[in-house]
Amino acid sequence: MQFAQFESPVGVVRMLASKHGLSAIYLPSQKESIEARLAPNGVQKGYGNLFLLQAEAYLACYFAGDLQYAPEIELDWAGSEFQKRVWRELLAIPAGETISYSELSRRLGNPRAVRAVGAAVGRNPISILVPCHRVIGSDGSLTGYAGGLEAKRFLLDHELSHLSETPQNEAVLTVV
Repeated sequence: MQFAQFESPVGVVRMLASKHGLSAIYLPSQKESIEARLAPNGVQKGYGNLFLLQAEAYLACYFAGDLQYAPEIELDWAGSEFQKRVWRELLAIPAGETISYSELSRRLGNPRAVRAVGAAVGRNPISILVPCHRVIGSDGSLTGYAGGLEAKRFLLDHELSHLSETPQNEAVLTVV
């Protein structure tokens, strides 16, 4: 595993990548999560790691307001098959839009799995790129976000403020 950092409007974002793809994007409030993955794995600075460079380019464009930049980044995320199904569905939520956990459950074909879907969303290791911040409560409220509710609000507001500036294209991601 290799890591890199990116200075963003929400603070220092830390990224991890394997030789197979991008494994994680952690927001500042997830410091314990990143440290837990760094310590036991002999992780090194990712100079020249293609997946980290692609993720950094994506984040730079995203925070600059270019919501159409969609690099082809291979994702190498660790999770159950159910979690990966949920995370793939998150990729279908367009920038500036939100859906509820119950709607996400319906889209996955199991409307009664709201809690399981919520747990999977909460374990999404690739913040921002896999947009779990776009999932909200059924009443429209901002609910749980590993990066913190302040960051979630910032990301949603950021997307809405730049939405009219750029036409929307879906990201092209390959999951390994």
